[in-house]
Amino acid sequence: MKTSILLLSCLFTLQVHAQGQKIPLWSTTIPDGLGPTGEIHVGKNNSLTNITQPYLIVHQPTHPNGTAILVISGGGYAHEEEGNESGPAADWPASLGVTAFELIYRLPGEGWASVNVPFEDGQRAMRLIRSMAQTYHLDSHRVGVMGFSAGGHLAGMLATQSDTAWYPPMDQIDTHSARPAFAVLLYPVITMLPPFNHTHSYKELAPGGDMQRYSVQLHVTNRTPPTFLAQAQDDPISPVENAHLMYDALQRAHIPAELKLFSTGGHGWGMGKPGTPTMEWPHLFEQWAAQMRLW
Repeated sequence: MKTSILLLSCLFTLQVHAQGQKIPLWSTTIPDGLGPTGEIHVGKNNSLTNITQPYLIVHQPTHPNGTAILVISGGGYAHEEEGNESGPAADWPASLGVTAFELIYRLPGEGWASVNVPFEDGQRAMRLIRSMAQTYHLDSHRVGVMGFSAGGHLAGMLATQSDTAWYPPMDQIDTHSARPAFAVLLYPVITMLPPFNHTHSYKELAPGGDMQRYSVQLHVTNRTPPTFLAQAQDDPISPVENAHLMYDALQRAHIPAELKLFSTGGHGWGMGKPGTPTMEWPHLFEQWAAQMRLW
């Protein structure tokens, strides 16, 4: 473990920007450690657990257009569907000139001192990306976030609670803003309140705890960025009411928002489930982003 952390720290220091490079979020102390030990576990379809050191994976376009996006996979805060969600989803914007950064974040049930470790990592990732704007030819005002399922919950928490101090400042990186310029929430878990508090995300974060703190829709304000939502109406994991709750909150706050509902597709469709209308979402998002001048 010490060897792998040292190697990652060297990469952090050297910042050698090759395609697929891994950049650790924390150069020294990791908040709310110590967590798990040993190597990261890679399961079926590149599902990740045992996250000892959170990091970013860079997907760098040939001709960057200045926009960046943080991409977050789901997995109920119990594992991370990197192979089905954040990996393919990060390749797509990179093909369009957008610099994508996959977030491999700590999981709350893996021995850390707080269940808030995913939010610490998400907030740090936004700041780290902005700190590297010059190196990656980015406009620091055009850094968005995209999340799937539990990753959609994490992205929503970043979009609505960017000013929350999830961890104490560590270094110069933490002087940068953590607020996303836009948010893309795909079949997201939004609420922890009854009757929708049966998701695995709820079980990892809020059983017996502060359900309101982790219910994204309750924290929408006039600082919440423009938001695109997409969900299938037959979603058996995160009921479609999650998207409705978020969209209604955005509307009340007068935040530009787009909600795309698909008749079929279920859950966990990533870039789209073949044979269902969910395949349309990347094109629908591109249209909206162009209209909003975000992408």
